[in-house]
Amino acid sequence: MSTGRDGVLTHGARGIGALVCLLLALLTAAWIIRDLTVAQHGADVWWTWLGEARRPREFTAWATSALDPLLVLGALTAAVATLRAAVTSSVAAGALLSLAAATAVLRLPLVWVLGAGWLQGLDGGLTERARLTVLAQLALVAALVVVVVAGRKSGGRAGRRAGHAVRGLPAGASSAYGVVHAVPYGADPERPGRPYKGPAVTAAVLLGTAGLAVAGWEIHWQVQLGGAVYRKGLLGDASVFRALLQPPVHWQALALALLALGAAAAVLRRAAWARPAAMTAAALLLAHGAVALVFAVRTGEFGRFAALPVQARLEVGTAAFVAAAGLAVLVAAARPGTPDASMDADGVLAYGAAPGEARPPHAPPPPSRLPPGW
Repeated sequence: MSTGRDGVLTHGARGIGALVCLLLALLTAAWIIRDLTVAQHGADVWWTWLGEARRPREFTAWATSALDPLLVLGALTAAVATLRAAVTSSVAAGALLSLAAATAVLRLPLVWVLGAGWLQGLDGGLTERARLTVLAQLALVAALVVVVVAGRKSGGRAGRRAGHAVRGLPAGASSAYGVVHAVPYGADPERPGRPYKGPAVTAAVLLGTAGLAVAGWEIHWQVQLGGAVYRKGLLGDASVFRALLQPPVHWQALALALLALGAAAAVLRRAAWARPAAMTAAALLLAHGAVALVFAVRTGEFGRFAALPVQARLEVGTAAFVAAAGLAVLVAAARPGTPDASMDADGVLAYGAAPGEARPPHAPPPPSRLPPGW
């Protein structure tokens, strides 16, 4: 019989984690507001996120991309989930770590991109502020990891003490005489928050397939473009620069593929923290595919899909599949996981614990004299 329970996040750890999430959201939201202030029209920011070459009102560069509103929304969602007492500790920790992983892989290349010499034509103060923002966010990501690791306490000690408080009784039993209900041997309870098998398999297959599709295109581009050209799109170059806080195009695709494959493995194992990881990867995949689809519609590729070259049709088809897979995984991962069985562990059906307590039907009467040591 398993008596151990998952470690739980303390109230202090939950509060600090939510505060860090809010700081992450505020730093990114400030740059979105900055882009809205320099845009000629408010909609220009939206169309720039979708891939169109719109120019800001001033002689400057855009700072944000379509990933940034997702990071803001993800940080706010993680903060709310962490503060809710109804959310199990495993799910709350998974939300914090998933946000940390996504922010880290998407911000990391900007540390050297924003300090590159080919950005000297831009306002030095602007690029320096953007780089400080990236460094601050990476520091906050490290703080999230520390909060999750250091803010856990064992949830099984109290249960073991309670289970062994009465001599000779199995863990989880009541000291009352009569019918005692305990967890049956060989039937370990489900860890709270684990995804159910059906949604887990669905999410794992879709995430794995979408991640492999994105990674497959990156292998294709590496072969077609050659190592030198592909490296510019992976590590950053003036030819592929789009926005201050946007990672290089090939780095972004590989990061999404890595997050999707990692989340697929976690969901397939039905880890307790897998649902927020799957939702994070799915949201990024949905945005990645949707941006490519909208761009295809705006350029007229959708209207002449049958006349497109085979490669162009494959690109549009992959974008449609990735977006659909992301949406389906969001729906599957949003379903509630297994409930916390420990909530019902104290509901033991026994009698004799209190004077005058009713005896269940067909139960033997208590002895007139209790056994020694009872």
